[in-house]
Amino acid sequence: MMVKRTNVLRELLKAGKPTIGTHLHSMWPGMVEVVGHTGVIDYIEFSGEYAPWDLFSLENFGRAVELFPHMTSMIKIDQEPKTFIAQRAIGSGIQNVLFTDIRTPEEARMCVRSARPETPEDGGIVGVGMRRDVGYVLGPGSQQYVEQLREGVVALMIEKKGAIESLEDILSVGSVDMIQFGPADFAMSIGKPGQWDDPEVVEAQKYAVKTALKMGVRPRVEIGSFEQAEPWMAMGVKDFCVGWDVSVIYQFCKRQGEELAKMLGR
Repeated sequence: MMVKRTNVLRELLKAGKPTIGTHLHSMWPGMVEVVGHTGVIDYIEFSGEYAPWDLFSLENFGRAVELFPHMTSMIKIDQEPKTFIAQRAIGSGIQNVLFTDIRTPEEARMCVRSARPETPEDGGIVGVGMRRDVGYVLGPGSQQYVEQLREGVVALMIEKKGAIESLEDILSVGSVDMIQFGPADFAMSIGKPGQWDDPEVVEAQKYAVKTALKMGVRPRVEIGSFEQAEPWMAMGVKDFCVGWDVSVIYQFCKRQGEELAKMLGR
C-alpha cells in the first residue's frame, strides 16, 4: 500500500500560517538539496514555464524534495498543454501547481479540474496512473491517491487584463487556493510592455491582493528580497516567494565582476 505524503504547503494554508517559497529554474537535484538544507523554505517553485525540463528530470526533482520533510514543491506551467503538464508533474511527486495565463472563470475551472481526481465529489479529470506519486505499483486509484490529489494546492496567475476584469468570478471557482499577480504580463496585456511600475499596473496588483483577501483566497507575492515584504504584510499578505536562482547568480556575478574590474584597473 502506498504511503500518503504530507503536503507541507496545504498544511500551512489549512492552519492559517505564513508560507515561504523560492524559485528555481534549474532542475539539478543538488540545487534542491542546497535549498532544503537551509531549513527555512517551505516549498520550491520550479519555474517550468521558463526553464527546460523533461519527464525524467521532473521525477528526480520530486525525489530530491522528498529528502526534506519540512518542504514540498510547486511547478509553474505553460498555458498549454496545461492538463498534460499538470498531471505528469503531480505524478512525478510535485504536489502543487501554479497555472499561468488565466483570463476567464472557465479557464480557471479547467485548471482546477486538471489537478483534481475524477470522482463524483471532486469533478476533476485526473484518473489512475502508475507514477511516482503512488509508488508506481503501490496505490494507483486508491483512496490514499484520491486524498493526495485533493490536498494539492491550486494556484492561479492573475496576469491578464481579462483576469482582473473577471477576478471575483475567477476567485469564486471552487478549489482555487492561491493567486499570484503577474505585473509583466499584465502590463503587456494593457498595451504598456515593460512598464511594471505604471500606476495602472500597481493599482491592479493591489486590487488583486485586496480582492483575494476579501474572498478568502490566499494572495502570494513574489519579491526579490525580504525587505520588500513589509508593505504587503501590512495589507494582510502572509505568502511570499522570494528570489530566483538565475537573478541571484546574475546579480552576484555583475557586482563582484564590476568591483574586481575596478580593483584591477580594467
